[in-house]
Order: sequence, then structure tokens, then C-alpha cells
Amino acid sequence: MTRTAATRRSLAALAGTALLPMPALAQGGTYPNRPIRLVVAFAAGGNSDTMARLIQPRMAAALGGTIVIDNRGGAAGTLAAGQVAQAPADGHTLLFDAASFLIAQFIHRDTPFDYIRDFAPAGLVAEAPYVVATSAASRITDLPGLIAAARADRDGLPFGSPGVGTTGHLAGILLARRAGVKLEHAPYRGGAEVARDLAAGTLQAGIITVNSIRPVLDSRRAVAVAVTSARRGGIEGVPTIAEQGFPRFDQTSWNAVFCRSGTPEPIRARIAGAIDAATSDPEVKARLAGIGAEARPADPAGLAERITRERAELDTLIRETGISFS
Repeated sequence: MTRTAATRRSLAALAGTALLPMPALAQGGTYPNRPIRLVVAFAAGGNSDTMARLIQPRMAAALGGTIVIDNRGGAAGTLAAGQVAQAPADGHTLLFDAASFLIAQFIHRDTPFDYIRDFAPAGLVAEAPYVVATSAASRITDLPGLIAAARADRDGLPFGSPGVGTTGHLAGILLARRAGVKLEHAPYRGGAEVARDLAAGTLQAGIITVNSIRPVLDSRRAVAVAVTSARRGGIEGVPTIAEQGFPRFDQTSWNAVFCRSGTPEPIRARIAGAIDAATSDPEVKARLAGIGAEARPADPAGLAERITRERAELDTLIRETGISFS
């Protein structure tokens, strides 16, 4: 073959490749081809932001690219979700959210996007129980004591949570329903504020994250009476609500990464693999445990099933209790 003929064949091959960028992207072969934006549905400094920043460098290394965190807290996560919903479905704009992802649609029904239609699970990151805690000043030292106090209070015993629609809010409503008592929800702007009032004795009970309650427990100004998950975790020695007379009680917080619906499956698979690479790192696991969370397999299909199941449970809870998220 002459040099001229070889050159022509090489140019033809290059031209053919240039004409097929989308199929190559669909196979994940050129992904990522620019920095990935991880939109975090919470302000900087909180539990979820901490998790996002823990996995960020390991995910970036696994993908061979750059991941930039963009905090878009507020409006029950819809500000962040709206950013991702408007982005191309190519895996370069991802959403980092929590279990409140399920509830946002019931709080803000007029969003221009749809949580079910517009998002696809890329992978679970971690899950964590919430802690039912009482103020030391209340002298309530166990869950039966809390329920007895609620039963004796005609107006309903107030309990604090990190906000409307959080796992703490739902756990309190479900516990009240299962126990046949009235618990009056007092929404705060975060778990740290709930912990502060528990420590001061101005709030009798709260349902918040391990990370938020631990300093107050360590100072003996509050008592952990139960964890909300189906199995023990978060704080050693603290029994579950299920163990204390409420079988199958399980309200667990989780964090996960989502992409736009329509993102090519090979790209979603690469993202899931990168999440697994991050959460299997021993240092990441240890640091997650330090804030009361447990790293979990990404398992996008399992996460999709979980979301479907928990959405149905939430819908039932709303219908049966008349709970309001306004």
C-alpha cells in the first residue's frame, strides 16, 4: 500500500470516529469529558455535605476526572433538584440528596420538574438511624417513659426534629401513631438547634442524627432512648424502637447520588462503580462511622426499589394520619 493510500484510509477512519460522538458517549467510553458537577441539596457543613465531600475525591479518582461540589441548600432540596433537572442527561451534573428526596414532592407540588419522572438513582452512599433523645432535665430515661409522658399530656408532648419532612419528623409521627399518643412536632432549622434546646432543658424530646446529639450525650445533658432503624446502630448499646414494643419500625435516613433520567446506562454504571470505590475505602468508612452512618453498596436497582417502596409507605402515612408538610 502506498503512503498516499494509507494516509487516505487513516483520515477516513478519523472522520468516521468524529461522526459518532453520541454512540461513544452512550457507551461511557468518553465519560467524563469535562468536570462533573455534584449538586448537594444541603448547605455546607452539615452531615450530608460532609458525606459528599468524603466521597468526592475517591469518586473523581475512580472516574478519572474532576468533581466539583455545588451546595444548593433550601426549599426542601428542590433548589438543588431543579438545577439537575435542567441539565443534560449525560452524567456531568449529579444530585446528592437524602431521604428527604422522597418527601420534597409532597411539600412543593408546583415544581416545574417531577421527582419520579426526571431522576434516576445512580447509587446509595450511606444510611444512618436517627436517635430519639430526651433532655436530662425531663427525667425521662427510656422509651416507655417518653410514651407515658406523652399519654399524660393532653396537648401532646413536643418533640424537635431538624425540619419538616425529615426522617426525624416522620419517625415521630409514626411512633405517635403506633403508640396511640400525641407527639407535637416542633420543626427546627437543623439538628444542632434541637440538641441545644435539649441540653438547656427547654425541649423534652428530639429525634435527630447521631452527629447532632452526640456532644449533648457526652456531656450527660441528654439521654438516648432509642434508634429509629430496624437494627441497632449509630450509638452503641441503644435499643431500637422495634425492640421496645413496636415490631418492624424502621425509619432510616440515607444519602444517595442521582442523575437525570435518560442518562445512558453505561455512564450510570460507571458512576455507581465510582460510588462503590469511594465508600469501600477504609478511611471513608471510618469517617462515616464517626458521624453515625454506615457505608452501603451503590446498588442502583435496589435503591430504585427502595424509593418505590418508601414512597408508597409515605403516601399511606399521609393518608392515614393527615400529616401536613406545610
